[in-house]
Amino acid sequence: MKKLRSVKFLSEDATYDEMSSPVGKLTIITSLKGLHAVLWENDRQNTKIEKIINNLSQSKNEPIIVKTKLQLAEYFQGKRTIFDLPLVIEGTDFQIQVWNQLRNIPYSTTITYAEQAAKIGDKNKARAVGAANGVNPISIIIPCHRVIGSNGHLTGFGGGLEKKAFLLQLEKNQARSP
Repeated sequence: MKKLRSVKFLSEDATYDEMSSPVGKLTIITSLKGLHAVLWENDRQNTKIEKIINNLSQSKNEPIIVKTKLQLAEYFQGKRTIFDLPLVIEGTDFQIQVWNQLRNIPYSTTITYAEQAAKIGDKNKARAVGAANGVNPISIIIPCHRVIGSNGHLTGFGGGLEKKAFLLQLEKNQARSP
């Protein structure tokens, strides 16, 4: 078993592949259990993460990788607003609670970290919510990009603020189209 970001362990059958997207190259990590991670290019600059990925088998034909790539492509084309993938969500109880709440934020909608904290039961945990969102290993699919600062500004995002802005604009544009 190998540790990756907030993913506790990757099983020996874990595989990865990469896909080009409008927000750069994404690295998809799966196992027979499901999707473990969708990582940004800058995640690959972390030597620990890169070492783990380099020890995985690359597979373009693993069924969950294929399904993830298809659904992400549909999302970027504006044809998908909800993902239907088997997710392997590992983290602390608090992180899992935060990430599960993220999955309830509707497409093209934003909330603040304070609103997200209130939705999980403690409006005073906005910073802790932000920290949990920051280590969300399944970017885009668990939509932490839909959480913004209380002042309405974009803050903190694993892929970078320009990518967060792109994803929010993509969703806003698609929500407006007939």
